[in-house]
Amino acid sequence: MKSLNVLGVSSSMREGSFGTRTVKIVLDTAQKYEAKTRLLELRKIGMPLFNPDSDSSIQSDMKLQKVTNDVNWADAYILVSPDYHGSISGAMKNFLDYYWEEFAGKTFGYICTSHEKGLTVMDQMRTAVRQCYGWSLPYGISVNGQEDFNKVGEVTNSLLDKRLRMLARDLVVYGKLIRGQFLQDLSSDVIDTFVTRYR
Repeated sequence: MKSLNVLGVSSSMREGSFGTRTVKIVLDTAQKYEAKTRLLELRKIGMPLFNPDSDSSIQSDMKLQKVTNDVNWADAYILVSPDYHGSISGAMKNFLDYYWEEFAGKTFGYICTSHEKGLTVMDQMRTAVRQCYGWSLPYGISVNGQEDFNKVGEVTNSLLDKRLRMLARDLVVYGKLIRGQFLQDLSSDVIDTFVTRYR
């Protein structure tokens, strides 16, 4: 693969959210590793509640079609959710409900904005991705906005800054390897791989 397409998905409904600020930093850094990037802010899209009996609405709803185009374009993702009672946001769960096969063979990184560590939130996103045959980086990043940023939105936590750069680098490097192998298996006649179900 010449370059990796990375989609950041921010699920906070809060304007100026720290999660959105954080994923923008990671996407900007990923570009330094020759990745192409896009940001999907669910707050701006307003996806309707997923209804499995009305899948055809994806084709007729322009907003949903744009989201689907971004999802299909992506080779890797960064999912970002606030910590709501130890759970992912409703917007993130709703986004994940819409897709399944589109996530297979793609690599995912995770960011959670939380006053705690957000471990259960990231575990929930990771579980959903695993059910869709996606691959996850073995770590996630927790952000505490009031402690990690200054008033003008700059990262002041040097450890967080280092981890964000690590996430960008790892997502591009491992994302290329995994996506490249998935596409190779997809076009081959190898049968001893989970990819056979997507041919």
